[in-house]
Amino acid sequence: MNRRILLIEDNEENRYLATFLLETHGWKIVHAADGPLALTTAAGIAPALILLDIQLPGMDGYAVARALRSQPALDGVPIIAVTSYAMPGDRERCMAAGCNGYIEKPIDPDTFVRDIETFAPGTRGDAA
Repeated sequence: MNRRILLIEDNEENRYLATFLLETHGWKIVHAADGPLALTTAAGIAPALILLDIQLPGMDGYAVARALRSQPALDGVPIIAVTSYAMPGDRERCMAAGCNGYIEKPIDPDTFVRDIETFAPGTRGDAA
């Protein structure tokens, strides 16, 4: 089973916490601190999941999600927005940009991995 996650996050503390939690559960994390790097990295690593911060420097997460969705190699890869944007309509904007899920920051260390894994192929009891 593919256990690779692309974590697109510019904040070092957020990156550290998510990486620690996910690696503890057997995931391999590849980091990208901004949108352009994420776009060049994503297709080359064939991630099982993409975790995407929305508030990124230079290119916001909405633009990153749309660009990722335009790459045929990433068509079936779930993108989960992990963001501090929690105002009415923010979840809908994320989904409209191409995200499959939405998790608010600050993340809950007790539920984060379980929440992420609900989107991972092969972790919901299916045959994948």
